[in-house]
Amino acid sequence: MQLLIIGALDGQVGAASQIAMARGAQVTLVDTVDSGLDYLRSGQGANLVMIDVKFDIKGLVDSLAAERIIVPVVACGIGTDAAAAVRAIRAGAKEYIPLPPDADLIAAVIAAVTEESHAIIFRDPMMSQVLRMAEQVAPSDASILITGESGTGKELVARLIHRKSKRSGKRFVALNCAAIPENLLESELFGHEKGSFTGAVARRLGKFEEANGGTLLLDEVSEMDIRLQAKLLRALQEKEIDRVGSTQPVKVDVRIIATSNRSMDEAVRKGTFREDLFFRLNVVNLQIPSLKDRPLDIEILANHFIRKYSDLNGIKQKSLAETAKRMLIGHVWRGNVRELENTMHRAVLLAGGEEIGMESIILSGAPVVHDPAQVTVASAAAAAASAIGATKGLVGRTMADVERDLIIDTLEHCLGNRTHAATILGISIRTLRNKIRQYSDEGVAVPPAGDGERPII
Repeated sequence: MQLLIIGALDGQVGAASQIAMARGAQVTLVDTVDSGLDYLRSGQGANLVMIDVKFDIKGLVDSLAAERIIVPVVACGIGTDAAAAVRAIRAGAKEYIPLPPDADLIAAVIAAVTEESHAIIFRDPMMSQVLRMAEQVAPSDASILITGESGTGKELVARLIHRKSKRSGKRFVALNCAAIPENLLESELFGHEKGSFTGAVARRLGKFEEANGGTLLLDEVSEMDIRLQAKLLRALQEKEIDRVGSTQPVKVDVRIIATSNRSMDEAVRKGTFREDLFFRLNVVNLQIPSLKDRPLDIEILANHFIRKYSDLNGIKQKSLAETAKRMLIGHVWRGNVRELENTMHRAVLLAGGEEIGMESIILSGAPVVHDPAQVTVASAAAAAASAIGATKGLVGRTMADVERDLIIDTLEHCLGNRTHAATILGISIRTLRNKIRQYSDEGVAVPPAGDGERPII
């Protein structure tokens, strides 16, 4: 954790620094707001800024926002000055620490403001296979493309790769390519010189230079403008970048990890993503399975989020009822782990009994359940009606025809993924492939292999 302290903190800067370093922080001291901004622009980076309450906190916060430097600010001042504390919070400070500093309070604020959990909770063999591959390729310097739906944990896997790499002692820098306007993304990546465009009030190093020696995560790289993709490709090939407004190339040593929630093959076919850049990024491809395809992870993740949000809200931890567990496992989870986390957060707050039951589980696209018995009866009735209709539709057809249609429908349901289809059908992948080959020879249209069928490397 990197801490930047601005000002003397009423003569307590030494004590505050010692407390922070005792908690594992690397501390940098500067005298003025301008010096602090210059430090952050230089690419040194900080996870937290502590500033003397006597300084222009609003000016600092506004400058950080204008230059898109994302770092939380905490104000410090004499404990009895309540008015100064109020002004600091209104100016944009996240917290106020009274001086002289209290070791437990500083530790608590540092933990609260900068805490990030990067643990990957899993049990399902599909996720286990992906993580084994991630750890296997982590020590190399190869570029890695992580694909998967939104909310599956692509950034967590990227951080795991960095932690397991020989670059773990250097910085991990993340940039969301979809969250930054197109005209500003080049500056964010490569930095800029003072006056190179409106708003460039000073030289600022970009993410490539911030991550020098470490790892740069390009999140949602498929959203990058095609013009900028050419400059990114050059940076990867030549290992050097050009700041906006500069003619002097800068050498960089960065390991690239990119993520996308789209089909990169389709983007290349449409011409929205350069094929040469795709091949440069896709040296290793890790595909994160969606939550619905890793059912064994649903219960363990649900219990993890129950513990997390029970502790966070000061609520006694409750167990997950069996009916609620089955409900969660049967859900589609279009939002994946992120949706499950939000669902369990709500459930922790809504649960009134000794257990978290179905009535506390509010699922997107599903009705709110008040009586589990109603769900059981309704589900049974629907299943019975469906079975009757399905049986009538089979009369007069051969077993071979029924089998063929079932296999084709299952493949379509699985978006062509042979492995998933075989699992659902209860047959071996070899048997399924033999059937597919037979149907193709007979001229029957078979869904093409899905993305999940591509090899991981």
